[in-house]
Amino acid sequence: MASFKPTQIPDLPKLGEKITEDTLYWKNYKAPVQIKEFGAVSNIDFSPVSPHNFAVTAFTRIHIYGPFSQEPVKTFTRFKDTAYCGRFRSDGQLLVAGCEDSVVRLYDVGGKAALRMYKGHTKAVHVADFTTGRYQILTASDDYTCRLWDIPNAVELTAYQEHTDYVRCGVTSKLNRDLFITGSYDHTLRVFDSRTEKSVMTMDHGQPVESLLLYPSEGLLVSAGGRYVKVWDLLKGGQPLVSLKNHHKTVTCLALNSSGQRLLSASLDRHVKVYNTTNYKVVHNFDYAAAILSLGLAPDDESIVVGMTNSILSIKHRKNLEEPKETSKPRRRPSYRVFMKGKNFVPKQDDYFVSKPARQHLAKYDKQLKRFNVSKALDTALEAWLRRKKPEVTVAVIKELDRRGTLKNALAGRDEEQLSRLLCFVIGNFFDTRFTPVLATTAEIVLDIYQCVIGQSAVIDRHLIHLQKLLEKEIYYQKDLMEILGMLDTMFAFSLLRKEVPCPGISGSNGLVQGEASTSRPQLQAT
Repeated sequence: MASFKPTQIPDLPKLGEKITEDTLYWKNYKAPVQIKEFGAVSNIDFSPVSPHNFAVTAFTRIHIYGPFSQEPVKTFTRFKDTAYCGRFRSDGQLLVAGCEDSVVRLYDVGGKAALRMYKGHTKAVHVADFTTGRYQILTASDDYTCRLWDIPNAVELTAYQEHTDYVRCGVTSKLNRDLFITGSYDHTLRVFDSRTEKSVMTMDHGQPVESLLLYPSEGLLVSAGGRYVKVWDLLKGGQPLVSLKNHHKTVTCLALNSSGQRLLSASLDRHVKVYNTTNYKVVHNFDYAAAILSLGLAPDDESIVVGMTNSILSIKHRKNLEEPKETSKPRRRPSYRVFMKGKNFVPKQDDYFVSKPARQHLAKYDKQLKRFNVSKALDTALEAWLRRKKPEVTVAVIKELDRRGTLKNALAGRDEEQLSRLLCFVIGNFFDTRFTPVLATTAEIVLDIYQCVIGQSAVIDRHLIHLQKLLEKEIYYQKDLMEILGMLDTMFAFSLLRKEVPCPGISGSNGLVQGEASTSRPQLQAT
């Protein structure tokens, strides 16, 4: 009797993203640490000085977390209403924040109470940041104005009212203490110089502007609003360079990695996109559980912090490859003599050599196939982890049953739960081109067997209707594709250059053989 041959699992090409250096780099993070805040996390800002703590603005509080702490090391709670935009100064000693009550508060990171309170806005202040000189503060509000404040004297220096809608984002220049840029819901970006009375440059984003970002060289500006991320060249008078539309919902925040070669954008569609700043193509994507309002990237990309609308703060830390692995006690192995026992024995001429058969390790479904339990073999191949992680194994078992001619027996006699599990797998993988031929045969056999009981189970009927709709949609797509293919074939055929095929002995002008009269009229003879 021939020995049992295990089911051959084909090595199918994997469908999905290509493994690139960016994929390996951005996937090198640990499982996220999730912290529940008191409200939606509207802003995240990292301190520019070591140990690079980060401030999290959520509802009426601002929490300061350490690089690896899961509990806040400092909390500011003396806000009468929702706080906005908690930002560190360049030395990490002061923190400024706006509020829904229109008051701007300045805090000492080591203290508790506010050092200064700046009053002048009439509506909520969503933008607050320090200028490069470290002694002035930029604020912008829903009252359409942006203002500069003197920190020591707590007085207003300049006020600009050129926007015609809420001003929700702003950024200060790190190279010039007099320059700052604001973005508004009136779709415009305005560049201001504190030495002048009006804006010096205006750009139209086309959508309500939610976030701004300056490159380290400050020659390029990135704006986010609506579904668009746009890059502007400030050295050419605000000329638009790139317009990106890779999100499905409003883009809420932007970030730049430590090297300046990767741009990150987060959106209400729960995705964070990573762009290559050379060609602005998406090189990686992060998925989150809820809409994203804020994004922060630690220096050297050590951690990614994301704030969401469901009040969850998600922190991903980079894996440390230099961490020593846990050393376990070495297993005691047999001595060298045990392994070499009998290896040097040479059989004589008249001896019969009997080899020890190698033990064959079979998978669960192969064990059932060996016992001719075809139904149990199919049930084993439809286990949850197997059909989700390795659908090619399940398809290989079905194909083996079909080759043996026992697929119909394996599919028959199933209850509602077993049949529902099978139909879910068929529907989920039916349109995968790697599995379609096998699963199409399976679906036909299932319909042949259970057509007499259709209508007796609401669950099975729902699956069959779903499969029917998917098939109709696929057929519709195929028809459209065939029509388009026919149009393209016609266009390509007419676009090809026509070449004359030379025929020996035939003139190319009129097709007459050389030596014949060039006219087709017969000559009349004179009488």
